[in-house]
Amino acid sequence: MVPKVVMDTNVLVAGMRSQKGASFRMLSLIDSGKFTLCLSVPMVLEYEAAAKKQARTTGLRATDIDAIIDYLCLVGQHYKIYYLWRPFLRDQKDDMVLELAVASNANSIVTYNRADFKGADHFGIKVITPKDLLTQIGVFP
Repeated sequence: MVPKVVMDTNVLVAGMRSQKGASFRMLSLIDSGKFTLCLSVPMVLEYEAAAKKQARTTGLRATDIDAIIDYLCLVGQHYKIYYLWRPFLRDQKDDMVLELAVASNANSIVTYNRADFKGADHFGIKVITPKDLLTQIGVFP
């Protein structure tokens, strides 16, 4: 079974900053068929805003970021959010990630801030790092 995942924004930004880490490796495998990236309109808008805010530190131009976001939208699986679970987590932006995970019936939320998603297990959702995902799909080390 191909795992369905929701990628937290910090993973996208980390993957854009460096080509050496697990985040970049995960991004490079998005269309490999080894996992499915779940998306929603609010999540994509969050990705875009965060990526453009970090443009100077990533060395990417706005057009590069637009191309990355367009690609994610092309290969990701889109979901509409019909029910809000807010407030459930400490940060409203994290609630948005959890709501997408619930709506998409995702297996995991992939993030570097695992503690921020305390309680996701109530919905049967695992909170893992990009390295954990790569190990799970058999591409790490």
